[in-house]
Amino acid sequence: MTSALITGADAAASAPASPAGSARNARARRSAPGAAWLGLVPFAAYVLLFLAVPTVLAIASGLFTEDGSFTWSNMAALGDPVVLTTFANSAGLSLLTAAVGALVGALVCYAMLGLNPDGAIRSMVDAASGVLAQFGGVMLAFAFISTIGIQGVVTVLLRDSFGINIFATGTWLYELPGLVLPYIYFQIPLMVITFMPALAALKPQWAEANLTLGGTRSSFWLRVGIPVLAPSFLASLLLLFANAFSSYATAAALASQGSQIVPLQIRAALTSETVLGRENLAGALALGMIVVVGVVMALYSFIQRRAARWQS
Repeated sequence: MTSALITGADAAASAPASPAGSARNARARRSAPGAAWLGLVPFAAYVLLFLAVPTVLAIASGLFTEDGSFTWSNMAALGDPVVLTTFANSAGLSLLTAAVGALVGALVCYAMLGLNPDGAIRSMVDAASGVLAQFGGVMLAFAFISTIGIQGVVTVLLRDSFGINIFATGTWLYELPGLVLPYIYFQIPLMVITFMPALAALKPQWAEANLTLGGTRSSFWLRVGIPVLAPSFLASLLLLFANAFSSYATAAALASQGSQIVPLQIRAALTSETVLGRENLAGALALGMIVVVGVVMALYSFIQRRAARWQS
């Protein structure tokens, strides 16, 4: 009796599906992607409200006057020496902090490469990187002001106990050089998050093959490791550059006076009725930032696609 049931079940499983059943399965497969797209609605709304709409507004305010007529006068402000200097400051600050953050972050990733992925230290570093990469804005500025500000804890301790005045040359923390340390503070954890998967994707078989062929540890990194990781490293560097170039809150809280970088120049344009004698300068500056960040992120996406070939 049992063997008959098993034989009948096997025969039913091996029997060809009926046309009606095949049609139902086909309809289910066609309807499944449509239902899956519903899950993207919140993300699409977020992109529309916080990315597409601001971009359109920046273009509109940069290329059109308040009465709706087209003009190039706002975009001509981008050629002003003051604005060009501001873009140069932003690019220099972003490149410096991105380079330092990428190098230090890569060394941290290399140090964690030999740790157990599920160990306590590795988990602690991963968790701390995820938190500190988002620790910016007013909170980060307050942390630096209260620590190494003019009356910060470390500043007072060094001055009263050791006679060292770190502000002997001026109030550098509240100027453009003072933004380097806070930016590096969140650039290094971001590098750890983005570069660690690429470093962990190096296959042990490659190192074994290198040793089998008579290679050394140095030759492995020079001929295999570094060439394979170079696209991922460059992509992470571009991501750090874009992150620093578009940062605003930390700089606004620290550098309350002056407009040394583009986000602060946009703030000045929004809070001042006349800047360089042109209206809607903030829109033109924002459009310039969108172009710079868009080019950088396009290069990042291109390099990431090439790097994915080695990580697959």
